[in-house]
Amino acid sequence: MGSHLCERLLHDGNEVICLDNLFTGSRKNILHLLGNTNFTFIGHDVTIPYKLHVDQIYNLACPASPVHYQYDPVKTIRTAVLGAINMLDLAKETGARILQASTSEVYGDPSVHPQREDYWGNVNPVGIRSCYDEGKRCAETLFMDYFRQYSVDIRIARIFNTYGERMRPDDGRVVSNFIVQALKGKPITIYGDGNQTRSFQYVDDCIEGLIRLMASDHHIPINIGNPNEYTILELAKSIIELTQSKSEIIYGGLPSDDPVRRKPDISLAREILGWYPKFELIGGLKRTIEYFETVEYIKWLQL
Repeated sequence: MGSHLCERLLHDGNEVICLDNLFTGSRKNILHLLGNTNFTFIGHDVTIPYKLHVDQIYNLACPASPVHYQYDPVKTIRTAVLGAINMLDLAKETGARILQASTSEVYGDPSVHPQREDYWGNVNPVGIRSCYDEGKRCAETLFMDYFRQYSVDIRIARIFNTYGERMRPDDGRVVSNFIVQALKGKPITIYGDGNQTRSFQYVDDCIEGLIRLMASDHHIPINIGNPNEYTILELAKSIIELTQSKSEIIYGGLPSDDPVRRKPDISLAREILGWYPKFELIGGLKRTIEYFETVEYIKWLQL
């Protein structure tokens, strides 16, 4: 998602400095930007302070896939918390406006549906997902406290499941998993009975929401997501149809603390930002599948 954000900011005439330790990212995603004189890439870990003179900060740092954030859970929570502190300190010192890329995971396995921003969530603080869920919740706390105590100009976006081009084939999230399995003709693995739901947001819609939130004057958390709700089984069948795959669907055990339902209430985003997602699931999936079918990823798909 970071490469798409950099691309959009440059298109809008901004000078962009990108900090990334490339733990889950890839230089391939920004190769087309490196020749732009308004773009600078710096290999850096956000858990270490960095001094820059900037006007705006988008803090997207943190692995978002369960496969990656559970690989080193201590590193994940350090990134979420120390990274937030370091970026907030930078915003405080420079007077920059700062946006936190939070997540729908702050709602946990919700008992309220759809999820509104005033819902406090149902999160297991000691589960295998806690490093990410609680890390992001703590980051939101830090953002609000820096706002109240130091008057730092903050924005908080609670981002729901986002997918699109430049996802890693081994990302571990459901959309990329299903597409790769379907293109390989391998069984598509659904964990649980497939009736759990998600709301899938195409990356271009998400970026538009972040840009509008950053330009707004509101400090409260705002949901950025697509309110159309699909079961995981519906997603699998759609991908099989779009790829014309012969993959069969198989079932496995549901991971610990996996949410049963997930759907954003985006009333605030519509009212405050004038934002609503434009892409339906099928349209976004077509673009994403076309990307995974490119020559660049044939080698990945043959592994």
